[in-house]
Amino acid sequence: MHSSCWRPENFNIRKMRDSPLSVFLIFLRLGLTSFGGPVAHLGYFRTEFVVRRQWLAESAYADLVALCQLLPGPASSQVGIALGLTRAGYAGGFAAWLGFTAPSALALIIFGILASHLGAASGSGWLHGLKIVAVAVVAQALWGMARTLTPDVKRASIALIAACIATVLPNAFGQIGVILAAGIAGALFLKTAPVALVEFPASNISRRAGISAILLCLALLAALPLLAEISGRYDAELFSVFFRVGAMVFGGGHVVLPLLQSEVVPRGWVSNDLFLAGYGAAQAVPGPLFTFAAYLGSASSKMPNGWLGGIVAVVAIFLPSFLLVCGALPFLEALRQHQGARRALAGINAAVVGLLLAAFYNPVWISAILRPTDFALAALGFLLLVAWKWPPWLVVVLTAFAAAIF
Repeated sequence: MHSSCWRPENFNIRKMRDSPLSVFLIFLRLGLTSFGGPVAHLGYFRTEFVVRRQWLAESAYADLVALCQLLPGPASSQVGIALGLTRAGYAGGFAAWLGFTAPSALALIIFGILASHLGAASGSGWLHGLKIVAVAVVAQALWGMARTLTPDVKRASIALIAACIATVLPNAFGQIGVILAAGIAGALFLKTAPVALVEFPASNISRRAGISAILLCLALLAALPLLAEISGRYDAELFSVFFRVGAMVFGGGHVVLPLLQSEVVPRGWVSNDLFLAGYGAAQAVPGPLFTFAAYLGSASSKMPNGWLGGIVAVVAIFLPSFLLVCGALPFLEALRQHQGARRALAGINAAVVGLLLAAFYNPVWISAILRPTDFALAALGFLLLVAWKWPPWLVVVLTAFAAAIF
């Protein structure tokens, strides 16, 4: 791919700049209408910013997506943040994140408040239906990711080994260890297809600012757990846990499920039933799946919960993405062109499939599929999502309704 795709004219940087307010309004509309998960979000972004508004060239957009997929965190949100940064500076990056994230975060905070007050009814039909639809949604994600990220024997083997380890060690350290081991295995044993050299833009972020953002992210990753331990405050622990999850999850989207489950359920912040019900409800709202954090913060059994807990959790889980995008834009060209780094990324992507497979078994499957009718509803939901291409929100509503009846 020719390096000219990263010239400023391909981003219209010199031709036109936007105000943070205009960036916010554009992304707010996307946040209200972008159903379907991260892959669909990237399609919405392409239509809006490449085809309709012509903010950047097709090749530049493709390379920006590839850049964000190298980072931990939600790739679609990171692409949005990067576009906002490129268009209107730091305020534009924040405006893009806020507009795209706020609608689903607010909806899930409200649902979390309602669900936490229905704790005694956690086994009711509609809540169980949300757990069943989570089976179909995770199965759909697993199906699509496995076909793309494990196309050969070596990567399929990495995925299955990762699934076995994550099942035996279902905690944050197990997941992080699997990711690191898979990266090493990929660098040593996988082959990479030749790719065209790509020049990444520094945008309007200096290298010094990029280094500062990365150092701040690392400093917070180290300091927040200590602050939570010393203070003994729940709000500090809440921020620390969700910041760590946002900084550690490769693959984004559904892959955040096992790490969040291992962090919040054993601590007693939410029950496993409420966790899976919220995960099902998250499929019915537009925007990034990481806003599931807003639900968990609002539904927590500890104070602060409700609106304040939801806002703290969602800010904490997205903050690493903002810092990492700011840090990566000036420096990632050399890393992506390095063959060893590309092989390591291929291994990590295969491990992500394994982690999702482990999450599909526990807690998703064993908590939701309790009788033949549950299996039938989950299979029907999978059919509607994969074969009939029905929108996820409609499948969520229909499954919850059917579970309440049957």
